[in-house]
Amino acid sequence: MPYADSVLELLEAKEGEHIQFKEAKNRFDFGEAAKCCCALANNGGGKLVFGISDKRPRSVVGSEAFNQPERTRMGLIEKLKINIDFQLFHYEGKRVLVFDVKSRPIGLPVQCDGVAWIYEGDTLKPMPEDMRRNIYDETGVDFSGTICAGATVNDLDETAIENFRAKWIEKSGNKQITTLSQKQLLHDCGAITDEGITYAALILFGKNSAIIRFLPQAEIIFEYRSSEASGPANQREEFRTGFFACYDRIWELINLRNDKQHYQEGFFVFDIATFNERVVREAILNAVSHRNYQFGGSIFVRQFRDRLVVESPGGLPFGITLDNILDRQLPRNRRIAEILSLCGMVERSGQGMNLMFELSVQEAKPLPDFSGTDDFFVSVTLNGLILDKEMLSVIRRISEKDSELLSTEDFLTINALYHGQKLDRKMQDRLPRLTDMGIVEHIGRKKYVLARSLYAATGKAGIHTRRVGLDRDTNKELLLKHIRENNNIGTPFKELQQVLPGLSRNQIQVLMRELKKDGQVFCEGKTSAARWFVNK
Repeated sequence: MPYADSVLELLEAKEGEHIQFKEAKNRFDFGEAAKCCCALANNGGGKLVFGISDKRPRSVVGSEAFNQPERTRMGLIEKLKINIDFQLFHYEGKRVLVFDVKSRPIGLPVQCDGVAWIYEGDTLKPMPEDMRRNIYDETGVDFSGTICAGATVNDLDETAIENFRAKWIEKSGNKQITTLSQKQLLHDCGAITDEGITYAALILFGKNSAIIRFLPQAEIIFEYRSSEASGPANQREEFRTGFFACYDRIWELINLRNDKQHYQEGFFVFDIATFNERVVREAILNAVSHRNYQFGGSIFVRQFRDRLVVESPGGLPFGITLDNILDRQLPRNRRIAEILSLCGMVERSGQGMNLMFELSVQEAKPLPDFSGTDDFFVSVTLNGLILDKEMLSVIRRISEKDSELLSTEDFLTINALYHGQKLDRKMQDRLPRLTDMGIVEHIGRKKYVLARSLYAATGKAGIHTRRVGLDRDTNKELLLKHIRENNNIGTPFKELQQVLPGLSRNQIQVLMRELKKDGQVFCEGKTSAARWFVNK
């Protein structure tokens, strides 16, 4: 959507629970902005707009607030643990900044400094207790937070607990955690309570004997297959122990057969692993955090030469679909997710899944594939082979200067443009910003391509020409050349369509009218009998 249309839409929008206007001509307090975003998220998502008056009739006044919006966006994400994006418009020379706030996760209110804010009309107020209880009830009982009858601290593996301690210290920088006893450590992270040992504690820290006794389905099975043939796997290991005791071993097994792919840019040769460690770990962490532990079945990690498949029982959580999987989060096992987030292994803001998609684009690999997912299993396939080494050069150029400013939707838009795929509405909304950043070019009515400068900087300008097609003057020259070669008998229009098969009938007619107006060609006859000639 053009910038002007976007701003005009905002001027007509009704202020309330899903959109808030702030003039903020010079500055705006970050803490107040966080409260506004918190309330918008709890109301189902919305927009926080700076630079437009809140009183009707609205006008664009311009705002200098948050002159580094990407830094502000990341600060808001870190503070609120939700997805937030932004758009920057310049309308009649005045700056308008819009933060697009996603809805809260299902089952969790968003809090700012310990308070869950909401909007009631235009008024900012703390969330009522009954509303908070209704939100918690959306997901039913958190199985991972319930007490496992009969389990004791002796059922937990000391090595797994110490692995968690080290990760927590690394994430928080809090050296005081070193001094805590293991029991106090587990109390502080919520793995155990005064009532007993939670299922989360067993899943993350349990000994092999305890897993077999209390939760035998909480196992992870790794298989390596060198071919598609059925039958026994070439290698198989089963892990019936706490996740913190086995997660590094699972990666070691995958990395044993993690081939390097090479591509050259100028004098330099770069190596890209078939399986990106961060992407693989995120896929496995998602399986551990979101599987249904009350269902039978195990988490399977199946490695092939060129792809990795992670399957987990239980289907997608309530309210999550393949269409909104990047926008919404639902902690099916909230206690597990909270413990993993303490040590930095799971992003509370839902960025883990986004990261999988972004890194796939940056490495020119296929996007994570969820085909095979149904009501009973979630299946994600990570295809590790580079699709197009020429794309790597272009993406590398973008990442060198702009990767920190790009959202997941930006990366998906870039990926779709490079591969000539259809853009959905979310991608179309990103085009003006990407054009303003010099990453995308607008070459015609509703037609965009990646900028020529990206290809030229990597010595791939010919690819840009191929994607854009021949320019207008070149097209005219081709038409003239064909007409000139057949000038003794004339050229019917249908032959001109054969000269430029990539253009529509209307586009060729426009070019012929321009050539005729310039006096270079003339037409004799009408309808299908008409013939074109070159003026001598």
